[in-house]
Amino acid sequence: MENERENFENLVKTLSESSEDISKSENLKKKEKEKVKNSEENNKIFQKFKIKDIVFLAIISCIMLLTGAFMPLVSNIPLFGIIQICLGLQFSLFPAIGMMKVRKPGALLFMSFFSGVVLIFMNTIMFFCLLLCALIAEILTILICRGYKSDWASFFAATIYLPLTLPFLYLWYKFFYSFKGEEGQAVSAFIGSDAGTAIGMSVAVIALCAVGALIGVIIIRELKKAGVIKK
Repeated sequence: MENERENFENLVKTLSESSEDISKSENLKKKEKEKVKNSEENNKIFQKFKIKDIVFLAIISCIMLLTGAFMPLVSNIPLFGIIQICLGLQFSLFPAIGMMKVRKPGALLFMSFFSGVVLIFMNTIMFFCLLLCALIAEILTILICRGYKSDWASFFAATIYLPLTLPFLYLWYKFFYSFKGEEGQAVSAFIGSDAGTAIGMSVAVIALCAVGALIGVIIIRELKKAGVIKK
């Protein structure tokens, strides 16, 4: 009886161990499948946005907009690219942070919408200008960098985003906009600047935006190293 009892207990123990091994094996297979699935999702250029992505981009956009609240004070200064010079640092730094955290095509468009929606009733053309320039920057980044997997892609998109508004506004003011008064003087200076001034200011805007984008990339890298932001 004792031998039979021991054999039964050994059998139960063996079955229990084998079931545990099977369970562990199934869990490992599930984890491997999840890793493969996540890897495939991450390798896609176009990915779905999560609510937390949109919330983060909205917060970054609000901060970016607040830092540019002084823009009306300089908008009537008759100098080519004065607005872009004043906004260049923050309008490249915060987009870089947003795209480094949310590495998905469309992130810059979301930020442009959130930051520009306030301008609809103040300066409607600036709202559409920001959206169009964000779209062009996104398309160029996808074509050149194949998405936002690399830090270079976020740096590139954030650098060219605001400078793209210069040719857009020039064409708009030149051919479609009627102006007068103090604002008209600023617009006249914008479209009537000599080539040297226009080129010099454009180069300055691009350089300033490159510095802002670089700072944004460095900030996110350091936050990731510190574990504040998940990789």
